[in-house]
Amino acid sequence: MKKLLVLAFMLFAFTAGTFAQATASATGTAVIVAPIGISNDVDMSFGNIAVAGAGTVVLDPAGTRTTTGSITLPAITGTVTDAQFTVTGNDTYTFAITLPSTDYTITRVAGTETMNINTFTSNPSGTGTLTGGTATLNVGATLNVAACQVSGTYNNATVFDITVNYN
Repeated sequence: MKKLLVLAFMLFAFTAGTFAQATASATGTAVIVAPIGISNDVDMSFGNIAVAGAGTVVLDPAGTRTTTGSITLPAITGTVTDAQFTVTGNDTYTFAITLPSTDYTITRVAGTETMNINTFTSNPSGTGTLTGGTATLNVGATLNVAACQVSGTYNNATVFDITVNYN
């Protein structure tokens, strides 16, 4: 009986170890997506502005201007355009849009007078979707004009940055 008990115990000990582990296999894959890109197609231009006092010119992403304060918009508008960009990447992917969060200063050509551009807006706003691998991004902003702003052309040799990233 003792031998039978020892034999049963040994048989149980050996078989218990065979059920204590299991193995499964898996494969690894990766998909490299096209890098997202952005290129400038049209620069922002607020056009001609008449100043009777301080105010702002708001250029929306559709290229439409409105004013506040003592600013008027002459009948001869000059060149009025929102900034326009083309975003490229993988079809149907969405992307986040980051607009400038600080003032962008423009200076009078052959002068030292300045104006600030801020409160940037975009269409689409915040997030866009690539259709056929591309999307158009339009950007507007607000131009802050001083009460005695000196007449002339204002610009800046440096650029403001618009950043896009896949979501």
